[in-house]
Amino acid sequence: GLLAHEMAAEVGAVGSVDGIDPSESMLALARRRRPPDEATEAARFLAGEACALPFADGSFDAAVATQVYEYVQDMPTALGEAFRVLRPGGRLLVLDTDWGSIVWHSGDAERTRRVLAAWDEHLVDPYLPRRLTRLLSDARFSLARCEAIPLLNAGYDPNTYSAGLIGFITAFVPGRQGLTEADAQAWAEDLKALGDDYFFSLNRYLFLAVR
Repeated sequence: GLLAHEMAAEVGAVGSVDGIDPSESMLALARRRRPPDEATEAARFLAGEACALPFADGSFDAAVATQVYEYVQDMPTALGEAFRVLRPGGRLLVLDTDWGSIVWHSGDAERTRRVLAAWDEHLVDPYLPRRLTRLLSDARFSLARCEAIPLLNAGYDPNTYSAGLIGFITAFVPGRQGLTEADAQAWAEDLKALGDDYFFSLNRYLFLAVR
């Protein structure tokens, strides 16, 4: 809900923001994050899914999907739904990661390859940005802008994006690609021990499309 609340602050009293999530626990968290000075209805959070948006045709001037579509099985339907709920001239902003762009230095390159292959399994399409231009065109959108947004961490710092990612990956990969919990922990400890030799880079891609 963080982005939705930030957007609500931008549109002010003349606009509103609706956020959707299929998880009731995530919806509850988003509602609790409402800033004290935000009007109660400035940002609403509703149960819903990308392939069946709970809104009428032409309801919105803009739609935003950040780190969403890489988890969606039926992208043509999802983009069709975004097109449907936007007004003519409405904008769709998509941000997704291409996990094939990752560079993560480690002391055991083969183990890191297996860990990242296992991590790819938590996504429907870990390489979605490569297909988005065509998918947007097929959904009748016009692409207005596309740019890379790099994430770069040089030197190990526990307060960085990649340091936090280590924990999520370590918890997810055991039992996949032949990896054990000990393998995952050894991988994590190897990275943390690199100190100034630690290096991580990953690209996210932003697509701005117009209905």
